[in-house]
Amino acid sequence: MRSIRSLLFIFIVASFAQVNAQSLKTLIVTAHPDDETMFPVTVFKLIRELGGSADLALVTDASGGYNGMVASKYYGMNLLDTAVGRRVLPAIRKKELMKAGEVMGITNFYFFDQVDDVYSTDPAPYLGGRRWNKDLVEKQLDEVLAKGRYDLILCLVPSAEQHAHHKAATVLALRAVARMSGKKPIVLGGRTISRATTFSFSELPGYPETKVLPSAPVYEVDVSHTFGEGGKHSYQIVADWVKAEHKSQSGDMNVAMHRGDVEVFYYFAQNGPNGLEPIKKLFTALKASGF
Repeated sequence: MRSIRSLLFIFIVASFAQVNAQSLKTLIVTAHPDDETMFPVTVFKLIRELGGSADLALVTDASGGYNGMVASKYYGMNLLDTAVGRRVLPAIRKKELMKAGEVMGITNFYFFDQVDDVYSTDPAPYLGGRRWNKDLVEKQLDEVLAKGRYDLILCLVPSAEQHAHHKAATVLALRAVARMSGKKPIVLGGRTISRATTFSFSELPGYPETKVLPSAPVYEVDVSHTFGEGGKHSYQIVADWVKAEHKSQSGDMNVAMHRGDVEVFYYFAQNGPNGLEPIKKLFTALKASGF
């Protein structure tokens, strides 16, 4: 009898979470096309298994990323050349992003077209308005948030070793949500990790809005568990489908293919404790969905 009651309780919790997830509206905020490859399985499951919807806001113009050695043969132009890349990559990479979005089920794309300049780990020039038009990005984010009435925001974990663009995009998303009045979406920072990793995150020094709520767990979506005939299926194939659409980044995507075991998400302190229960229910539903 006790086991039956336990199973019934689990079923009720999972069912309640799934009902909420069916109307869940998510906005993904990233700096570059292919940043969404850090958590594509979660997005796929949110949309295609739980029946939610998602849009994506891209901060840069996508004119960087000169590692397309094999892609140069595919596109018939030298994508390792910066002059060529500056001219052709914005259109190519945005098209690739939208194709990747088709795999996951993303509905709308918003392009803010800030310069995708150089690799750096210092977000200050971008957040200070010296490299990006910060005021314009803030206005655009405010408009997208007001129009979309989102429940959830996904962005990259702004850890210290990350690209400055990644960190700046996440900080701008957090600040945009903080500016909102009334009901605010919950913001999570995500990335893919290996089970063998020792990665952890609590806060990006100098940016208090990135502080993680200490009492919040790290939420996980397992992408590597096997199922089906002979155990030859896993959700890593979804991540590979998404990565494969980013052909112009053939070097980076080749290294990334079929890697990573878990998509992990950190709960930012600015969400407050009231969002913990809905997020717990959401990840319970994600775990229960699919295969």
